[in-house]
Amino acid sequence: MRQSKQNVSPMSNEGRNAYVIEHLRNALIELLSEKPMNDISISELVETAQVGRASFYRNYEQKEDILKAYIDDLFHEWMNGWQRNDGAPLSEQLRILISHFEKHRDFYKLLNDRGLIYLLKDVIIGLFGPKPEYEKVQAYTTAYFAYVLYGWIDVWFQRGMRESADEIAEMFYAHGL
Repeated sequence: MRQSKQNVSPMSNEGRNAYVIEHLRNALIELLSEKPMNDISISELVETAQVGRASFYRNYEQKEDILKAYIDDLFHEWMNGWQRNDGAPLSEQLRILISHFEKHRDFYKLLNDRGLIYLLKDVIIGLFGPKPEYEKVQAYTTAYFAYVLYGWIDVWFQRGMRESADEIAEMFYAHGL
């Protein structure tokens, strides 16, 4: 989209960037609901978002980065609830997690349906997985936790997200977790 005085926003650079990010995200989700990621071109994406191609490349290297950033934002929202309940039994922590997925069910279902659930794994590993500076035990422990968490989530998706957050919490609680 060519910018002119009529369509350049007078808001700050930060405001314009937030606008671009939001419109690219919404456009990509809209297009993904119609077709697979590989069938969506950058040109189609920026046209649907009504932003310039340079705006896309200023913020992202590839289309998947839009979804990773959105997942990361959603996970930070969830992590606030997780941290407020630090020390709660695993069953309660899983209830909070599955409640998060239920709240954003349409988005996560779309990721799963389009074979993009691996993006969720990348965010989980980035947030909870090992870091280069970790000592050996901490590195393996965090890797174990991150992959187990992803595994549970993946199984729930593959089962069609049938169990509610309360059902999963009760299942783990019944086993003393």
